[in-house]
Amino acid sequence: MPRSVSFMVLAAFLAGSAAAQSPESSSPPPAASSPNPAPPADPAKPKKVWTNDNLAHTNSPVSVVGNANGGPKTKPAAEKPADAQYVASVRKQLEKLQEQITEVDKQLVDLKNFSSGEPSSSASGIKLNKSFDRDPIQVQIRELQDKKKDLEAKTDALLDEARKRGVEPGQLR
Repeated sequence: MPRSVSFMVLAAFLAGSAAAQSPESSSPPPAASSPNPAPPADPAKPKKVWTNDNLAHTNSPVSVVGNANGGPKTKPAAEKPADAQYVASVRKQLEKLQEQITEVDKQLVDLKNFSSGEPSSSASGIKLNKSFDRDPIQVQIRELQDKKKDLEAKTDALLDEARKRGVEPGQLR
């Protein structure tokens, strides 16, 4: 085979593969580039959408996802209003926990200020009725942070229990 013919076949092959890769090219590749042309593609058939009506008339078994009646698997609990006394109790417990969290935050700020050499933010300055604590400041800060996490976990658990009993979030404010 002469050299010029092999270059033409190679050029045609490269042009055909480049045309197949680029989406804007709409011309078919040359016939010399592929010895076994692919059969023409069938026009895209619309996909069949199956409904419950169609499934009732089939003779073969059909795999169905979900339960047989098409409804939800579990029935939601009957919505009954939460007891007003329970809501008041939960609200009171939440307020108490929030006050404790606020107090822990104040203590954390005081300890962090003390460790950095700044004056205390408490109004009375020195607290004469408090005993001296020999724990290092970082240990005290860590203990207070753990206490705060524990109080927040108790708050979350209380809110979850109230939600499970049917208390709306707006009722606890």
